[in-house]
Amino acid sequence: MSVDQSPFADVILLEDGFSLPELKWRELLFIGALRAEGDHFVRDASRPLPEFQIRGLFPEGVRLRASQQRGRVRLQRL
Repeated sequence: MSVDQSPFADVILLEDGFSLPELKWRELLFIGALRAEGDHFVRDASRPLPEFQIRGLFPEGVRLRASQQRGRVRLQRL
């Protein structure tokens, strides 16, 4: 069985959130799909968000805390 390891597919669900490859996180910030607001991040609905295999990772109006962990970024909803 082949497992898709492309960055949009490489989401790891955690008990209190999820993690993405750091490269994918930087892409989301670069294209403006997510923006910093103080010490957290929010979805900018006016910007395109690449599709993920898991839907609903970045709902509008939800604040996210991001922390880097060994080449990945862990995201927790606040």
